[in-house]
Amino acid sequence: MKVYSLRMKMRIGGHDCSSADDRWIPVINPATGAEIDQVPGGTVYEVDDAVRAAEDAFDGWSKKTVRERGAVFSHAALAIRENHHELARQLTCEQGKPIRESTDEVRGFANILEYYAGIAAGIRGDLLNLGQSGDCLVTREPLGVCGAIIPWNMPVLIMGWKISPALLAGNTLVFKPASETPLTNLMIARLMEASGLPPGVLNVVTGRGDPVGEAIARHPAIKKVSFTGDALTGDRVRELATSSLKEVVLELGGSDPMIVMSDADIDAAVSGAIRGRFYNAGQTCTAVKRLYVHEPVASVFIEKLAARAGSLKTGNGMDSSVDMGPLAGREQKKRITDLVETIDRKGEGTIITGGVSPEGPEYEKGFYFSPTIVTEPHPDSALLSQEVFGPVLPVIRVPDLDAAIMHANSTRYGLGASVWTHDTRVIKEVFSRVNAGIVWVNRHLTVPPEVPFGGVKASGIGRENGIEAYNSYSRTKSLFLGW
Repeated sequence: MKVYSLRMKMRIGGHDCSSADDRWIPVINPATGAEIDQVPGGTVYEVDDAVRAAEDAFDGWSKKTVRERGAVFSHAALAIRENHHELARQLTCEQGKPIRESTDEVRGFANILEYYAGIAAGIRGDLLNLGQSGDCLVTREPLGVCGAIIPWNMPVLIMGWKISPALLAGNTLVFKPASETPLTNLMIARLMEASGLPPGVLNVVTGRGDPVGEAIARHPAIKKVSFTGDALTGDRVRELATSSLKEVVLELGGSDPMIVMSDADIDAAVSGAIRGRFYNAGQTCTAVKRLYVHEPVASVFIEKLAARAGSLKTGNGMDSSVDMGPLAGREQKKRITDLVETIDRKGEGTIITGGVSPEGPEYEKGFYFSPTIVTEPHPDSALLSQEVFGPVLPVIRVPDLDAAIMHANSTRYGLGASVWTHDTRVIKEVFSRVNAGIVWVNRHLTVPPEVPFGGVKASGIGRENGIEAYNSYSRTKSLFLGW
């Protein structure tokens, strides 16, 4: 496993770069604005080294049985659970989310490993009886060296989504964490190696998207690349990857609609909207980003929603009483601040709660923004047309289900959607007509490892999780037996 220690000299192309300050990337605590660590800013040279290490390890790892690889996952999951307090604290310090959410995310990583370890025993080939033509044995073999590039919003969970099916299928991996949140990923990689993952199977290269991410996407020896991030960068990854005939998985975010019908449990729907929008300060690809409420219950729903949002406690995620932490960085806060100020200045909606940064000395150096509800936003507002990665929720009244579905499909995205109702006819209509890769009923956000996950339209291509992800990291090979 290729992991660079800050206590080691880093050599690039034979040159000692340990004293070059611009080669180190600071990791900032979003709650305080303070630097907590630094990681090396890798280049194409580190990616080349990591690919060579992955190639060297591929033969031994791929020849292990699936059950043997699954056993390594079981040991690693146990190590993650035993160290989850330390991992969660590290995640909160570098990403900002409340310690409760960090703990859930770390445990979620262990759950992913356990799921894939569990399916290992049931993976087998197929023998096709073709009658007089003979028989055909169909097996699966790994692709080779693969690449993965992840974002900063859910770095532990998405690491699990990427590495687990790839490694279980017998591939080796070059993995790039987000430059803003690499520390917990590095800790997990070390725990996995200590749990029996052979050196070179998982290779972590820290650095910025250009050059590290681009080098992974274009490297001729990498057979598949999986990317999660924004649509613009995803287009660049696909351009680089397909030029060398790589397989590509792209998860490019969403603008998930939530539809609340008049027969819904209003209190449950309000709670679902609060968690669905303000979990991780709204910085989740499947967060509720547009809320459509049936007119007969809209007034009471909005009143309860505003009261709940206004009561959320914002603060340093290390405080166990905090409901929502800071935004992940200075750019994120500026983007959200500018958006809300534009809405207010141009009269593009009514801000009924929030809309400002919280006041007080504890908020001065961090990247905080209050939970914000905007009613009746202008149809052309960025709130409705773009993916808004922050704690701002637009609420729109709709006269009927047809109008709700029309609005739900009105963006370029199609990741997730939810409907809150007890009417099976409504559920059927939403499931069949809304353009989304996953539809929840009376819940939002939940994505267990058994469930294939991915979107349509500009939300990306390919699926993660489930047996589908495992199969996508392998290819069939057929042995035709003509007796």
